[in-house]
Order: sequence, then C-alpha cells, then structure tokens
Amino acid sequence: MLNKFITTKTGRIVQHVIYWITVFLLFDSVYAIKTNFWIAARNNLFYTPLHIIYYYLVAYWLIPLFLFRKQYLKFVLSMLGFMFIITLASRLVDIFIANPYILKNYPVDDWDMKDFAKRPFLYKITSLLYFTNALKAVNMVIWVALGIKFFKMWYERKQAALQAELNALKGQIHPHFLFNTLNNLYALTLNKSNEAPKVVLGLSDMLRYMLYECNTEEVPLTKEIMMLQYYVNLEKLRYEDRLDLTFNVQGDMDAKLIAPLLMLPFVENAFKHGVSEQIGQSWVNISVNVTDSGLRLKVSNSKAEALPHDTDKHYGHIGLQNVRKRLELLYPEDHQLKVMDDEDTFLIVLDLKLKTQVKKIENLVTA
Repeated sequence: MLNKFITTKTGRIVQHVIYWITVFLLFDSVYAIKTNFWIAARNNLFYTPLHIIYYYLVAYWLIPLFLFRKQYLKFVLSMLGFMFIITLASRLVDIFIANPYILKNYPVDDWDMKDFAKRPFLYKITSLLYFTNALKAVNMVIWVALGIKFFKMWYERKQAALQAELNALKGQIHPHFLFNTLNNLYALTLNKSNEAPKVVLGLSDMLRYMLYECNTEEVPLTKEIMMLQYYVNLEKLRYEDRLDLTFNVQGDMDAKLIAPLLMLPFVENAFKHGVSEQIGQSWVNISVNVTDSGLRLKVSNSKAEALPHDTDKHYGHIGLQNVRKRLELLYPEDHQLKVMDDEDTFLIVLDLKLKTQVKKIENLVTA
C-alpha cells in the first residue's frame, strides 16, 4: 500500500515537501551554530527558495531539454550559467538580507564579519572566498536532490524492464502449456477415447485459472497446487495404466503465496520428456512439502535411453529455461534449484522461500 501511495502524484508531492523541510532544518542547524535557531530560520526563508528554484529548473527543464536529448555542450554551458546566477543571488541575500540582520540582532564577536560588512559592495560581491562558499552551499543541496532523482529514475526503469521481462516470460507459459495439452487431446481423439471430453473440461478449468487468476504477482499456494492437480489428472487420463504416478502434498498451505505458474513447467517436463518418450511402463513422482518458511518441490521421472545428441534435453527446452529465468528474477536469494540427470532417472529439487499473506482482522461493528 505504501509503494502504491509513493508512486501517485500526491505521494511524489509529499516526498518533495519532506525533502525541502529536511533541507530547511539541516541548514537551520548549521547556521544556528554562529547565531541561534530563529535567526537562522528567518534567513533560510530567503535561501531555501533559491535552492528550490535552482533544483526544479535543472531537474524538470534543463535535463529533459538538453541532457536527455544528448545535447551535452548546451547542457554544460546552461548548467554553468545557472550555477553562476544562483550563486550570485545567494551572495546578494548574504550582503543585503542575512548578514545585516545578524549584525543588528545578534551580538557578533567575529571582527572579520564586522569589517567585511563595511567594505564596498563591489568588493563584497567579487570576494572569491565568499563566492566559492556560496557556490558550494547552493550546489550541495541540488546535487543531493539530483542524485536521489537519478537513482529513482534508474530504479523505476530497472523495475519496469524487470516487469516487462517477467510478463514476457509468464506469457510464454500459456501458449507453451496449451500446445502440449492440445497434443494430448489430439492423441486421445485419434484413439477415439471416451476420456477426451474430460480432457476438454479439465483444460477449460486450467485456462480459466490462467486467464483470470494469474494476472497478479502472487497467488495463493492452494490454487497453484490445485492447478498442478488439474494437469496431473489430464496426464493420467492420457497414459492410463502404463503410468505409475504418485502425487503427495504435505504441510499447511493456508496463507502462503507463490508466483503464478512457477511449478507447472517442472511437472510438465516430467511427462513431456519422460513418460511421452518411453514405450511401456513409466513412472512420475511429485512431492510438495510445505513448511513455515517455504516449500520443497521434488519431481522425478523415469526416462528413455537418451541418444548422444540428446544430452541436456530435459533442461534445454523453453519451459524449463523460462522457469529458471523467472526464479532468478523473482526469488534471486530465496530459491535453490538442483537438477540431477542420471542414466534412467531425471530429478529436480526446488527449495523456495514463500511469503505469508497477512490476514485482515475485520472489526465487528454493532449497531
């Protein structure tokens, strides 16, 4: 909820207001060392608008106009011009507003400051030391603000690119799964199997889940397990007695969340590159063990005798490449995937840390 608020227009305005209040208070604490808080606050009412004008002119006009269009020379020259003008304005505030007020309202022991105040205006405005100090002060604020802005832009673009890649990867699952299931249905219709209508019904349930319930970052683990059960039931109908299948689920799945369609490719792989390539009896074992912190998925299957050019066949097709990439993007530090490819057995073990959905407590209001 906080992330959604931050990305709204109101949220961005609140962030900017908090930043400038922080800058105001920070400069107050620095300037108050030589005077007091109230004198520093009064003088900062004149300095802070200069910082604000400087930042927004650079961030929302100069950078989009020149830097983003790769007109670097114009950007540098304009930036130098802005630096000079804002620094000059800051020095004018020093000379005509801030320093006279300090000398009038605070007992100053700094004789250099008193002596400097008596000098001619031209001497004051061209003093290299004071001009350099003003230049550092105005640019410290703006470059901190610009640094935050550039980091935020980089992060938002990175997140947008990441989300686009995840959407593309998730989008590949639907046609890939549908292609395999339609092949299964085609095989049943060729054999004029009475199980074909059940396959159509099961496929309908799965597509409904994919189309209407998987458009979120996470889904309840219970629904994802149900999806696996639908798929396994379809495969049982297809292979009938020549398939020895075990599917065990243990642990409490309530309130657990998982990225949608993350486990399906592992199960699908066991049938497509295991059972379907064998003649005669075959087997598939699927085990899901849910703990307080996550789950362990184990999928193993018998395999046909591989030809030399079939090396890494199990892990080379689009489904498993897809899910491995999704794991790296969604659970970079929260997953461990092991793949064991023996002579007659293929096994994957996935350990995954899961989030737990916070249950909302509804207050009962009595009339």
